[in-house]
Amino acid sequence: MNSTRRFLFVLVTILVVAARSASAAQASIVVDAQTGFVLQEFKSKDKRQIGSLTKIATAMVVLDWAEQKGGDLNQFVGITPAAFVGTQENNIGFRPGDEIALRELLYASLVQSDNIAAYTLADFVGSRIQGTPTDKKFTAMDAFVTQMNALAKQLKMEKTRFVNAHGVDKNVKPLPFSSAEDLARITRYALNKASFRFYISQKERVISWRRSGKEEHATLHNTNELLGTNGIDGVKTGTTARAGQCLVLSSARDSEVVKEENGGARITPRRIIVVVLGSTSRFDEGAHLVAQGWQLYDQWAAGGRLVDPKKLL
Repeated sequence: MNSTRRFLFVLVTILVVAARSASAAQASIVVDAQTGFVLQEFKSKDKRQIGSLTKIATAMVVLDWAEQKGGDLNQFVGITPAAFVGTQENNIGFRPGDEIALRELLYASLVQSDNIAAYTLADFVGSRIQGTPTDKKFTAMDAFVTQMNALAKQLKMEKTRFVNAHGVDKNVKPLPFSSAEDLARITRYALNKASFRFYISQKERVISWRRSGKEEHATLHNTNELLGTNGIDGVKTGTTARAGQCLVLSSARDSEVVKEENGGARITPRRIIVVVLGSTSRFDEGAHLVAQGWQLYDQWAAGGRLVDPKKLL
């Protein structure tokens, strides 16, 4: 290792220690979205409740179904009374019997983190995944959650168990859990979908649905207060009494373009993912970790973007 790279290594180590000492969360991680290289982490493998960050996985199962099985996201579905059981809130004002497009439910789930919308998505798509049930005890929701956990296994999310589509963990057995590292994995997967990136980038969105033949409207407000600052273009918030304040952020810069001798150019996308779990001030900490993350990224890039296989997701 030459003197320049040794200096950069020491500097990165100092920054990592500083980031850890500043951490108020129970767990956190900062990752390069392109390679999966872990720039900084704190207890990122610990199992924790994650609240509505669960809806990232819910959206992925729905979007995968739409892409791979030809599911129509413009299809209208009914909101059943079961969607209101145990979901704890109804901020948008849905009622049983309302009819709404799957696409609008995705906006409601990802922008305003609505539990009724997430349940309705899962119940409908689960019924399509399940097909004709052979076991009445195995419901459409069971089929959907099974698919969520299958996706988690595919992505090597070994510290994750999903038990519902919205992340509610009150009076729920067994308890759901995940880890900061696993959430970084599924966020990398999610960010590969242009549709997901669009949903999570909306600060506000007007959605509509049908109620007794009349059209209803609501303006959704994104729960991510950091959206639009320091390159942050998503992703999701989550909060429960058990989980504390949770947050996943995506921050992007313009791609790095390096001209090559043959007249071509090497283009390197630049995006980092930040996960904060169990915080008491997630937006302050998230903003700090994004700024810290870009400092670490710049030092890593200046050193040649060397990747330690042990630090890859």
